[in-house]
Amino acid sequence: MLVALYNRTFDEEDVPILLRIFKLLEFHKLQLVFFKEFYERLQPHLPECPTPRLFTGKRDLPLNTDMLFTFGGDGTMLDAVCFVGNSNIPLIGVNLGRLGFLAAIPAEEVEDAILSLVRGSYTLEKRTLLHLDSSIPLFNGSPFALNEFTIHRQDTSSMIKIHTYLNGEFLNTYWADGLIVATPTGSTGYSLSCGGPVVFPQTSSFVITPVAPHNLNTRPIVVPDNNVISFEIEGRTEQFLCTLDARTETIKSNVQIAVKKESFLVSLVRPDEHNFLKTIRQKLYWGIDRRN
Repeated sequence: MLVALYNRTFDEEDVPILLRIFKLLEFHKLQLVFFKEFYERLQPHLPECPTPRLFTGKRDLPLNTDMLFTFGGDGTMLDAVCFVGNSNIPLIGVNLGRLGFLAAIPAEEVEDAILSLVRGSYTLEKRTLLHLDSSIPLFNGSPFALNEFTIHRQDTSSMIKIHTYLNGEFLNTYWADGLIVATPTGSTGYSLSCGGPVVFPQTSSFVITPVAPHNLNTRPIVVPDNNVISFEIEGRTEQFLCTLDARTETIKSNVQIAVKKESFLVSLVRPDEHNFLKTIRQKLYWGIDRRN
């Protein structure tokens, strides 16, 4: 089994955990290919050995990769989505951060998770992506997102108006700082922090959530994911922010943009002892009395 390893940043205190994970993977005869920048940062902590196989991004990630491990938080996994694209390479996230809905495997449980992979006792969860259509090229040939698409005012500008349409039919004009369109996976991210609902990953829907709306009766809405959602933007400035997950582009109001369901899915690896209900109970402290 060929396993790719990705991380974008780590603390000194994470090094022993990472080294232990590498030893576990090698013990189980898994072949490793490292993200080049990750390996170079980690090299001073590694024993003397031949340079392993490396990759720098989507173009040179081996197509026969069986799985891509990410080490960090949810943002690290979102980076990796751009690497795997439509290659069907599954993703698994080890959480070195704090919350981690996507990177849901705690470092202390990684040994059990690796055993599950070796034994084949895991499931592949298929997750919907958003696709951005625009009248100009954006996002460097990767116009898709696992969590969300957003339109947002620039930091120093005033509130904007976002005229929103479903399959060409007018839905609403949002007077707000911005607007989020989230996938079910992204419903536990930015959308949730702005008052959006938690949506099960298997739900065929998008969540449209305004950011700091001027009208208090404007609330998040769940729509079927077979809709094309298009926008017209007005504001006191000509430029706005457009994001796909953690990636940002600046666009002008005359740029035509619309989002829809992407034509391919991304696979997330879930060891049998992990599932969505367990994750949200743990991360959101459901069923726990926190009053003491």
